[in-house]
Amino acid sequence: MKLLFLVGDFVEDYEVMVPWQALAMVGYEVVSVCPGKKPGDSVATAVHDFEGHQTYSEKPGHRFGITGDFDSVEAGEFAGLVVPGGRSPEYLRTNERVLELVRAFFAEDKPVAAICHAAQLLAAAGVLEGRRLQAYPACKAEALLAGGQWDEPSEGFDSACVDGRLVTAPAWPAHPAWLREFVRVLGGELRP
Repeated sequence: MKLLFLVGDFVEDYEVMVPWQALAMVGYEVVSVCPGKKPGDSVATAVHDFEGHQTYSEKPGHRFGITGDFDSVEAGEFAGLVVPGGRSPEYLRTNERVLELVRAFFAEDKPVAAICHAAQLLAAAGVLEGRRLQAYPACKAEALLAGGQWDEPSEGFDSACVDGRLVTAPAWPAHPAWLREFVRVLGGELRP
């Protein structure tokens, strides 16, 4: 099964690298796309850390490779969508083709995994009405304004929320719960 990763510059490093590697490890074919980039290009990542400040800190991350062609990609080619957080959802949501692609996954009732600031993109796409979700707390107002139902994340940001075929989480500390639930929604089997 093929999974699409929708990324942009300054995507959160852990929120793209870890899911990419974990989902590939359990047998999914993972493809990354970014507006304005072609296969072989890369995006910059940023590491967000929780160090006791009022919000996360940000440090330079790695380069993350683009493997698919954004201009020709279609939701019908994929079993599911992964939208990592970081700063990229903030500007990806201004691209109408990105919004159409996100809407297509929801219209086709395909599994979608979104973490952290990915809620900004889902809100802009208009797909949160009546859906329970978790996200980074700074995105709560946008999620509620878009008609989402806020599911309070755990204090350590290590929880996940499942609403039908949408799997969300507040930040990268939730990877074990978030990825486990996403694989289950995809129909995969994992040990309890």
